[in-house]
Order: sequence, then structure tokens, then C-alpha cells
Amino acid sequence: MYAHHSIDRRLLLVAALAATALLGCERPVSFSSEVQPILNASCISCHSGAGEGMAKTHLALDSYQGVMRGTQLGPVVVPGSSASSTLYLAIDHKVDSKIQMPPHHSDKFAQGEGKPLSSEQIALIKRWIDEGAKQN
Repeated sequence: MYAHHSIDRRLLLVAALAATALLGCERPVSFSSEVQPILNASCISCHSGAGEGMAKTHLALDSYQGVMRGTQLGPVVVPGSSASSTLYLAIDHKVDSKIQMPPHHSDKFAQGEGKPLSSEQIALIKRWIDEGAKQN
């Protein structure tokens, strides 16, 4: 009976070590191939060129430089801290409904109603910010 418990403990230890190794080997989120395509699909119709979001806030989301420049009020991304990043807070609906993005509520911007990002897309942007918001 003790031999069986010893094997179970060893298997749990091996499984725990394998899980830790896999988590530690996760590759960083790529801005250019993962984050920018989300922004392109969901944000730049308003946050580029003459878009309403661009006109109201000066937030251009069509490039890394624009994302990191932020709005007329300052940065929207704090590298290493999604909890301090307005971009993340707005897409994860942790702010007033008037600035949740993309707008999909009754007090949305005039240019139209946007579809909320998926939880996977939000998690990816959060991870990118928490990893340091690198231009990669």
C-alpha cells in the first residue's frame, strides 16, 4: 500500500514539474502578428485617419507608435501593468460604459456599434501589456 502512494506522489511531482516547464516556455505575445490584427479588425475604423475615436481622443491604433503615444490625455498602455492600462480596462469593460471599447451599447459613438472583443482577444492584449508591451 505504501509503494502505491509513493508512485502517486512521484507522478504528481512529475506532472507538476512538466506543467511548470510548459508555462515557463510560453512564447511572448507578438504585437505585429497577434495584437495589431485585433486592433485592425475591431478598432481602426474609428481610431485612425478621420475616424471619430481619433478625432475625439487623438488615439490612433493603426501602429505600435500610435498605441504607445496614447490619447491627448496621455498613455493608454503602461508596459508591464494591464491593471494601469486604459486600453485594457476599456476593452475588458472595467471602465464607465461611455468609454468601453469597442462601443456596443446605447451611448456608443455615432460611427456605429462594434462587436466586443472575445475573451481570448482581451486576454491576449492583457498578456502583451503585462509582458512589457514590446514592439515585436
